[in-house]
Amino acid sequence: MSVIERFHAVLKKAVEVDASDVHVSAGGPFRLRLRGKIVSVTGVPPLDPADTWLIAREVLVGAKRATPESVEGVLQDLREADCSYSVAGVGRFRVNVCSQRGSLAAVLRHIPMSAPSFEQLGLPEVLEEITMEERGLVLVAGVTGSGKSSTLAAMLAHLNVNKSAKIVTIEDPIEFLHRDGQCVIIQRELGGDTGSFAAALRAALRQDPDVIMVGEMRDKETIDIALKAAETGHLVFSTVHTTDAIKTISRLVSVFEAEEQQSIRIRLAENLKAVVSQRLLPRADGSGRVVAVEIMRHTATIEECIMDPGMMPQIKDHIVEGRTQYGMQTFDQHLTDLYRKELISLEVARSAATSPADFVRNLEFV
Repeated sequence: MSVIERFHAVLKKAVEVDASDVHVSAGGPFRLRLRGKIVSVTGVPPLDPADTWLIAREVLVGAKRATPESVEGVLQDLREADCSYSVAGVGRFRVNVCSQRGSLAAVLRHIPMSAPSFEQLGLPEVLEEITMEERGLVLVAGVTGSGKSSTLAAMLAHLNVNKSAKIVTIEDPIEFLHRDGQCVIIQRELGGDTGSFAAALRAALRQDPDVIMVGEMRDKETIDIALKAAETGHLVFSTVHTTDAIKTISRLVSVFEAEEQQSIRIRLAENLKAVVSQRLLPRADGSGRVVAVEIMRHTATIEECIMDPGMMPQIKDHIVEGRTQYGMQTFDQHLTDLYRKELISLEVARSAATSPADFVRNLEFV
């Protein structure tokens, strides 16, 4: 069996056992991330640098990031590359290929064929209301691997069923494929369809969109154009690699020069409709993972807190108070719900809590 045949067999096995990621690197076997843990694939020989080179070659040619004639040169100069890769009868994968210690490595994340629903992901019902906002900026925050892309896909799928609109997505790479339903959906991929998020965002504003999805708020220019889109009546979705609402706002503001930061705070205060922050935690029964979510929504008091740096720490208290009326919730509130439903253990809940001691103490009063 050739290394590519073994590679495809491992991808098939990963899908069958519901592994989230496949890890490829020289000096060891194929490895899977299964229920949050890295496990080695048994029954296949270890990979050497020539094997990982061939796998990277197969991925880049299959993803149309290189031709069979140019791929050797591309690999020689490669530092890192993101793309998507498909195997007939198996599925689609989001891929990162990188150089490391003189060889090539890759991580492939399985992408389900159809976008999930909020219910399938275990997300709060209030996300349906947030998704149907007419205009503004909605951010999904979390560390790598926390399910941000799946949440965005569920939001677009909900729009596609419940609203007549034009949606433009800018992704790196395209993950979930969306077919036209109630909406006309244009999906553009960084590298293949456009050179940068900022360039694609500028072009999107000339494509008559109602909704724009930007894969990630990576830089000052992208953030600025996304805010302009929200200010001019568009609904903009994006992600940020932060852990909660306060850190998300601080991260966006800090990208700008000191003299610009107050004006950015004002723009965010007026246009930021929601920050949905999430973490994946192991289920109590060991069957997989469950999402814990913090939700901050736009209110007059939240707007004041965003504009005034000194009031930012008060955002958490306003989220707590806004649960009944606005559907907001802190991580600790949601952790309490998940624990009481026996979806997560007390140990997991306590370790994930913002303040473990306060979390345990508050359990007695909830």
